[in-house]
Amino acid sequence: MTPAASAPTDDSRAEPAAPTRRWQGHARRATPGVAIAAGAAALAAGIHLLVPAVPLLTAAVALGILVAQLPPARAALTGVLAPGLRVAAKRCMRLGIVLLGLKLSLIDIAELGWVSVVAVVGVLVVTFVLTLGLGRLLRLPGQQPLLIAAGFSICGASAIGAMSHATGSDDEEAATPVALVTLCGTLAIAVLPLLWHPLGLTAEQFGHWVGAGVHDVGQVVATAQIAGSAALAIAIVVKLTRVLMLAPMVAITSLVIRRRASVAVAGGSQPPIVPLFVAGFIAAMLLRTFVDVPDAVLETADVAQTALLAMALFGLGAAVRLGSLLRTGWRALVVALLSWAIIAALAYGAVQLG
Repeated sequence: MTPAASAPTDDSRAEPAAPTRRWQGHARRATPGVAIAAGAAALAAGIHLLVPAVPLLTAAVALGILVAQLPPARAALTGVLAPGLRVAAKRCMRLGIVLLGLKLSLIDIAELGWVSVVAVVGVLVVTFVLTLGLGRLLRLPGQQPLLIAAGFSICGASAIGAMSHATGSDDEEAATPVALVTLCGTLAIAVLPLLWHPLGLTAEQFGHWVGAGVHDVGQVVATAQIAGSAALAIAIVVKLTRVLMLAPMVAITSLVIRRRASVAVAGGSQPPIVPLFVAGFIAAMLLRTFVDVPDAVLETADVAQTALLAMALFGLGAAVRLGSLLRTGWRALVVALLSWAIIAALAYGAVQLG
């Protein structure tokens, strides 16, 4: 007798492949933290609606920092919520930076004139170099000098997130620079309008000063809108000119690290010169410049970009421990305050020369 034929296999009952199982496991572990980050972003949006002077992204960072100081929450933040908060801090940040490119049009930047563009870039580069030097002089740990320099000279927490990816920094290392750039940007909202008239600036000059000297886009809007719509329009274009420098600064940093890294030996993998999300940022910027993107698409992308960055900044804020920062982070605070003063002074000088 011939042996009985085996019953046909039901593919629908087959076990998922190992990579699929791993992905499903990662997704399950990340879900609680991502959900909390999304809820915090929604709460930050509510705070911004109730108090428009508080930028949404600033509120998101502040919520993360606040929650991290609550003893009952710490076990969850370092336990069940940790995988999802890491996803929010890294992947949501990268996606948000890609969408940030849709805010940029090279045509709008060109309309500033080459003198203004060169002045803005010069202020950024000098601030970056001086801040990096101060951080190394005061012996800040790890990549903190580079992260603080990027955040204060380019575009706040978004630049810190981009640089932290290029340097391989973890969330804890990026948390202190994010907290400090948020602190100084919030102070700018209160301090710079008080100096507007004493410094003898016109509304347009004030907008230029704010755009060149304040860190985050939301903080620029909150500060410049006090001087009217003309000042706000100039401030946004000047600020986005600084954002444009994110791609080359990250690429240069990646190139330097690539050359120095020990993985550059034969047979080792090397970090990319231009990270994928930075390439996406450039592609989005070129799309906005050369394609007539419908307003509805731009508005949707703006909402998505803000939500993603809010989730990311909540995740980074949740890694801040104020007690440890106050005990050991005074040197970072000194560097941050000096950097804030440097960029404000340089930006003011550029406005006067222009």
